[in-house]
Amino acid sequence: MSQQPPSSSPFKADVHFLWCAILVGVLAGLIGSGFHLSIDYLIQWPQWLSQSLSGLDLVLAAALITMTSTILCVALVRHVAPEAGGSGVQEIEGALEGLRPVRWMRVLPLKFVTGVMAISSGLVLGREGPTIHIGASVAQGVSRAGRLSDIERRSLLAAGAAAGLACAFNAPLAAILFVIEETRKQFPYSLRAYMGVIVASLLSAALTEWIAGVGPDFRLLVPEVDLALLIAFVPLGVALGILGVLLNAAILFTIELCATWHRRLPYSFPALIGLFTGAAFIVLPATVTGGESVIMQLAQHHYTVAALLLLAAFRFVSMVASYSTGVPGGIFAPILTLAMCVGLGFGSGLEHLLPDADIMPLAFGIAAMGGLFTASVRAPIVGVTLALELTGSYPLVLPLLITCFVANIVAEWCGGRPIYEQLLERTFRLAGIEQPTARERTGLA
Repeated sequence: MSQQPPSSSPFKADVHFLWCAILVGVLAGLIGSGFHLSIDYLIQWPQWLSQSLSGLDLVLAAALITMTSTILCVALVRHVAPEAGGSGVQEIEGALEGLRPVRWMRVLPLKFVTGVMAISSGLVLGREGPTIHIGASVAQGVSRAGRLSDIERRSLLAAGAAAGLACAFNAPLAAILFVIEETRKQFPYSLRAYMGVIVASLLSAALTEWIAGVGPDFRLLVPEVDLALLIAFVPLGVALGILGVLLNAAILFTIELCATWHRRLPYSFPALIGLFTGAAFIVLPATVTGGESVIMQLAQHHYTVAALLLLAAFRFVSMVASYSTGVPGGIFAPILTLAMCVGLGFGSGLEHLLPDADIMPLAFGIAAMGGLFTASVRAPIVGVTLALELTGSYPLVLPLLITCFVANIVAEWCGGRPIYEQLLERTFRLAGIEQPTARERTGLA
């Protein structure tokens, strides 16, 4: 790795690094917006297919399309860049520790193409994981071109990851906090690094707004909750804390199951998941895809408690199965959709129990989005901020804080661990990397 000339002044080094962060923010915003728009366009393929086919023929054709897309994505990832599978967040954490390479020239185009294919095929995956990995890959390329030192490269990697998340959800503050909370053990804390993360996130979000539109991804405005009802968010947090631990355990178990299945019968597991997902895309569309449109449908229409809980069960299974295939895709959006089902179900049930109280089920749905994210990822401040930025419902600060705090505590008491920490340990184990018990940290370990 090339070092900057020792004669460079600290001021010149700061300016040079900030210019690199600006370039990362711009490129991440442009590429991430293209990624987002490509998915939004191609995910309409069931409507295009229905113009030529109908009935059982339509279901079978959709099943075969998603199955073919899933197998192709898995094959490309396995043969070109295995680290491009999944969300990629754990890969960035490993790179920040200096234990995982970032082969950006392979990962960037592969993540873009296979990510678009996998997510638009109907698999229950989010676009935020690939955009985080894409942003970090852009940062790796810029750091090489800019001849940054190792510590500056790691700082720029974090800035690229934040820019990718800011672009995915149009949530720059949550992206900045995500780096602080999620990579607190690896992030090289310094003023220069902070400025790089902030600049890259702001520019990426600004470009996203300019290209794809201004405003929250899910504009779900809810008035303030009565103070007497705040206590009701405690049992919601308890339920979400337990659900988050179960979700993480299910993801890890199914990933291992898929790997075992692949050794015995290659590509059969992804083929089976793709087959069922494609059929469900026609028959039960609310149970598949990342779920952004599903969240809006749930918020705008009234569903029974039984229907919401049944949908939550379907999406739990489809999310775990989709992620375990190893195709590029994130878990944030599916987690938020699952949480909305659970939160709305909880609020609707409470509404039946207390008919005279001013219950707003949507408030519980939004609070659940932050709570389940917190229980799985174990980043409560990000959970609160992300839910607020995504919905624009800033009067729900207190309910969100209560729900996320309780969910975090319950997940800890249940023995749960952050999902990306577990995925990173699995990545190290498969790569034969031994983690020292007391390795040097640059962050707030």
